[in-house]
Order: sequence, then structure tokens, then C-alpha cells
Amino acid sequence: MNKKVLFIIPAFNEEANILKAVQSIHQENAEWDILVINDGSTDQTGQICKDHQIPVINLVMNLGIGGAVQTGYIYAHRHHYDIAIQFDGDGQHEISSVYDLIQPILDDKADFVIGSRFIDKKRDNFQSSSLRRIGIRIISAFIWVLSGKPVLDPTSGFRAANKKVIEFFATYYPTEFPEPESNLMLNRKKFRTQEIYARMHERQGGTSSIRTWISAYYMINVCFSLVVTSLRKLD
Repeated sequence: MNKKVLFIIPAFNEEANILKAVQSIHQENAEWDILVINDGSTDQTGQICKDHQIPVINLVMNLGIGGAVQTGYIYAHRHHYDIAIQFDGDGQHEISSVYDLIQPILDDKADFVIGSRFIDKKRDNFQSSSLRRIGIRIISAFIWVLSGKPVLDPTSGFRAANKKVIEFFATYYPTEFPEPESNLMLNRKKFRTQEIYARMHERQGGTSSIRTWISAYYMINVCFSLVVTSLRKLD
């Protein structure tokens, strides 16, 4: 594969996981490039990256997942990467699924590929709580109604983009609810999007940024933001 590949790893207080996440990528393929976006962490995330010579951009303040990921896309665009892969720093994403994730891009059958927990429910996979799954189904339905194309796992942060999407996201990337909103934006712009089965795990350490008790509130706000995004003009 003669393609420049960059892993974008947003990280906020991931000292318990970041080194293992980076090592899993290096062990799979040493030619893949890695960029950690240290999103204003207050723990040792940045120091761990420095100590282990992991390429990192240290943001001076917490921008949130959207701002951190867009920083990675801007870097990927400026450095002419062919494929950018979003990969969480919390140990949830299975590195062996990356090959399936990028294959539709390599075959020129997709511009953007989402790693989904819900493509094949018969296979053993971590799928989060029942409340979260209900919220995900509602968000998916909103995306379908607003864009004409459903996304089964609209909150998945395990995603791959080709050069065209990298350039688009370097300019347009939502900050509030980035995964669902960006999926809707890509559908509206008629990018070729695809979902593939991807194995995921429970978080290995640290704390998720989305608590169970606010899941319903989160879902309502996501759906409202999707409606607003559907009305937004995209050049």
C-alpha cells in the first residue's frame, strides 16, 4: 500500500491508555504515522507522549473532541496525507479492524468509512448500554430523515477519510457533536460514505466524556443540532 496514512488520536486525560493505544498501532504497522492531539489534558498525557517521542500537538486549552479532531485533519491536509484515520486514545478501537476500514478507500469505492458496532450483531462486540443504543438508533433515524441515508453507528469515532474528505474537514468540522453532525454533512455533500463492521472494546481506563445520566439530554441536543446542521449552507 503506497499511501500516506495518518492516525489522528484525540486525547483528554488519557494517561492510563495513550501509550498502549500508540503501541498497538506501531506493532500492527510501523509505517503508519501517528499524531496525538493532547486536548488540554490536566494529567500526564502530554508528558507520556514527550517521554516516548510520540508526535503530539499540545493544545493550550480544552477544545473538545471536535476541535481536537479538526486540528488533526488540518495537519493531515497540510502534510498531504492520503488517508486519515480517527482512532480513540482510550483503548476501545481494535487495531486489526483498520485494514477493513481503509479497504473501500483503497479500492476507490468510498471517500469516508465508519467502523460500526452494529453491522453484524451476531458477532461478539462491545455495544455500550441499552440506553445509549436507543439514543444511537434515534440519532440514526434523524440523519436518515434529514439526508436520505442512514448511519447505523453515528457516534462511532473509528473512521477513515480520503484526501477529499480530509480537505473538507480541515475547513468544515462541527465542534459540538462532531461525529453525528459530520456524518450528516458528508451525506448532504454527496460524499461516498460506507460502514463496515469493526470490533470495539470497553474503555480500558479513565472516564468517558459522556456520562450515563446525561445520555437522554445528550441525545435531545444532538437531534436539535442535526436539524440546525441540515439547514446550514455548505460551500
